[in-house]
Amino acid sequence: MIQIGIFTGYFPYDLAQTAARIRALDFNTVQLDVSFKDMDLSTSALDSAKAKKIRDTFRNNNLPICCISGYTNLVHPVPEKRKTSLNHLRQIIRYANELGSSYVISETGTYHLESDWVSDPRNKTEEGYAECRDVIGELVDFASQHGVTFCVETYVNNVIGSVDETLRLFADIDHPNLGLLMDPTNYFDEQNIGDIDLTINSIFDALSDKIKIAHAKDVKLASSSVGVVMADIDGDEAHALRGVGMIELPAPGLGSLNYDLYLKRLARKHPNIPIIIEHLEETDVPRARQFIHDKLMTSGL
Repeated sequence: MIQIGIFTGYFPYDLAQTAARIRALDFNTVQLDVSFKDMDLSTSALDSAKAKKIRDTFRNNNLPICCISGYTNLVHPVPEKRKTSLNHLRQIIRYANELGSSYVISETGTYHLESDWVSDPRNKTEEGYAECRDVIGELVDFASQHGVTFCVETYVNNVIGSVDETLRLFADIDHPNLGLLMDPTNYFDEQNIGDIDLTINSIFDALSDKIKIAHAKDVKLASSSVGVVMADIDGDEAHALRGVGMIELPAPGLGSLNYDLYLKRLARKHPNIPIIIEHLEETDVPRARQFIHDKLMTSGL
């Protein structure tokens, strides 16, 4: 059976309270955001003792950690910012197994100077792709040294933003320690939002064998260009994002994604995969969980 989980970052509390609140909502797995109100988990402060404390706290609450957030802009156009971000990502990879999972996830990023969620012309150049590929290749090599799989999350406005670009990356970095985080909503733009089922099937026809973990949010066409929309929540940008341009990215069950088809295609090759809920406020978590639960029950998954 597919397992339903949630990001820990939607619960902005101390470590113990975060784990207890998620367990009380009947989740049985989490994607770990390495951030808690009562812990200094900055790059230099993250160590083995803190990693094991986090892991053990979630295990004691019967909440195994299925994967770890390492989200950053891998190709940030400001060199010092990129260096700082990549150093922090490497630190998370270094302690990933002690944190509770061998999967660390990030989107690939954009060369846009002002926003990690907006495309940039350089993203689609050969030079931009090559630089991004080389950064990911180095991360995969580093991850393999620590017994970790680095998982890329494709996002339409990033350097790796389509099925073809994802396939090219996996062909160029043919390594067992490179995996894919599957979120079909990330592949939609104005051109394909009108062909949801066709797009879902094309994604899974091409990429099913790369998938390690899945996400659950939604997608729909906005009535007008929304710019970059962020929710007012106590969380990082990745959790606050709700849409870019003509594409809205709400919580699961609040958009146009064909969840019956998505879950059917996901389960075909990954019948026990964790699916992690996102893009919501804490007060909406029970509804979103029930939505996914009901879809899984109806489909027998």
